[in-house]
Amino acid sequence: MNLLASEWIKTRSVRSTWIIAAAAIVVTVMVSLLGISGLMADWQTELPADFDPTGNSFKGILIGQILIATLGAQAITSEYATGQIITSLTIAPQRRALLATKLTITAFVAFATALVTVACSFGASQAALAVAGLPTASLADPGTVRAALCAIAYLVLTAALGLAFGTITRSSSGALAIIVTIALLVPALAPGMPGILGDIAGTYWPTTAGQTSYTVTEAGPYPPLAGLAILAVFTFLMALAAHLTLKMRDA
Repeated sequence: MNLLASEWIKTRSVRSTWIIAAAAIVVTVMVSLLGISGLMADWQTELPADFDPTGNSFKGILIGQILIATLGAQAITSEYATGQIITSLTIAPQRRALLATKLTITAFVAFATALVTVACSFGASQAALAVAGLPTASLADPGTVRAALCAIAYLVLTAALGLAFGTITRSSSGALAIIVTIALLVPALAPGMPGILGDIAGTYWPTTAGQTSYTVTEAGPYPPLAGLAILAVFTFLMALAAHLTLKMRDA
């Protein structure tokens, strides 16, 4: 309990924690609205058969996830940057306990941030669709609550990935490079990859699979929760790698 309280005090006292959290909310909402406004004229002319007002509300997560992952990474990279990690390991010699505590605090902050992000993004996007006279979604519609909860879970898992990569690289820039590669670069390159490699990267890549969980009308090769499970398994493996790295390496 003392370790948990200590980590919480450190997290809340770092100004960048709340700056990144606020930025994640604003950026996600703005990108979602920009995505809707950019396609609004086309939708008003001819509405796609698979139009998904819920999924379109969360398009901004594609960019917002980078900030959420950075939020997770800085939970430990900031300590390596200042040398405070030595003090943390002295106070908590059991490195597994230290990492688990950081993961708990990171998940808590990420959950609060994701909750506000998803609520604001959904509300603002539905308002924009309504003003344009396009179909909207409500929480009473089938699949909407599930999609919103999956969007929150996706962001929390992304924060945990950020913490894992930050632990492995000990560097905010290193963690960010991995996050951008996994979340943006590989999915963007997947259509150009040959044969089965492209199919796997485009369908079963962890972040791509996870993103299918917060849509309603998109029909994928697996159920939405299965896509989130793929990301969860990948996150667990990265957390395990982070634990092994922290355990075997000197501070």
